[in-house]
Amino acid sequence: MKKLLVSFLLISTLLAACEPVASPYTPVTQIPFFASETPAPFIVPVTDTPLVIQPVTDTPLIPPLVTDIPIVATEPPVIVPVDRWWDVYFTDPLVINNPDVLSGSIEEKLIGFINNAQTSIHIASFEFNLTPVAEALIAAKNRGVDVKWMTDDKNGLEYDTQPGRGQFSLLIASGIEVKDDARSALMHNKFWVFDQKIVWTGSTNITSNGIFKQNNNVLVIRSTELAFAYEREFQEMWNGQFGPRAPSTVNNQWAILDGTPVQVLFSPEDKIVSNLIALVKDAQVSIRFLAFSFTDYPLAQIMIDRAKAGVDVKGVFETFGSASPNSELQTFFCAGVPARQDGNGSFLHDKLIIVDNSIVVTGSLNFSSNADDSNEENVVILENAEIAALYLQEFEKLWNQTQDVDPALFKCQ
Repeated sequence: MKKLLVSFLLISTLLAACEPVASPYTPVTQIPFFASETPAPFIVPVTDTPLVIQPVTDTPLIPPLVTDIPIVATEPPVIVPVDRWWDVYFTDPLVINNPDVLSGSIEEKLIGFINNAQTSIHIASFEFNLTPVAEALIAAKNRGVDVKWMTDDKNGLEYDTQPGRGQFSLLIASGIEVKDDARSALMHNKFWVFDQKIVWTGSTNITSNGIFKQNNNVLVIRSTELAFAYEREFQEMWNGQFGPRAPSTVNNQWAILDGTPVQVLFSPEDKIVSNLIALVKDAQVSIRFLAFSFTDYPLAQIMIDRAKAGVDVKGVFETFGSASPNSELQTFFCAGVPARQDGNGSFLHDKLIIVDNSIVVTGSLNFSSNADDSNEENVVILENAEIAALYLQEFEKLWNQTQDVDPALFKCQ
């Protein structure tokens, strides 16, 4: 591997804490963040004990002991040989935009995974309004598959009574258990775990808008090790562990799949943005990003610092809200770093960072303090030039659909 990923293990081996920097363009108080000069090694703990997922019950999950002492493997990392362990999908609202025609859509792909499930489908997904997906889940339940769905309260079960919805009610009437988080912060994940072997994640909400109108991405990972991490996170939420009550088990959220290091992080327990700051700080060649919401000034400033050091930095913001005082579009614009507003009449909903043409960051987390400190979110960080090339291709396609920022929007100091 040309470059080792920065992992959350970095946080437990910090050399120094950096003071938060106030944005010159917004008075919003920033949350302190931490980083270090040198990335920690990408280490996968090695054990002889097989990973066993306990069935989901209403009994609170007792997590493994987590300490601040770094874990260092005494044996080589586990290398997992697999055939095509990944798939990447992108929405294409200029071409695939009719919810009545599933052919070629992400919805069709998802239904295929549902239909192939043999034992379990555990879902943590923000919102839902696709009846064909509901019908596929009901069919899976009827053939003996354990189907459970964790969603957000307001955007999930409460919205289920709105016109065009009712899909959660269909699931519940068919005996499928659905729970929400019952709290003000968001259960904002969009992940599915199939048969404790396959993870479906990314930025895509399972809605008509999410699949047929917005720009989104899906990453599918075939790995029992990473499915274990997601299954454990699902169980924590299912048993009522949200936010600060959720333990970090980051030292067990690793795998090397056919030579590709992959790391999974969950918020708020894993302090994702601190990891992203450290990762971006180590960029040597290029940084690309697609952002539905980008309001974290320290992350923006690190990208700008790398641009000043000669790194090629470009980014696309969702147009809606990007001219607000909280958005960091002004920070990039006033620093002279190329950043544009998207050209989608709906939303650019991706949350992507691509570093040095080889490292991909994707998931549900918007680049904001709320996402990092309060919401339930997940992010995958992987190093694979082939996968990165697909995300770069999507970036270039969307970059070519963007518009330059109107100088009248901002007054730079």
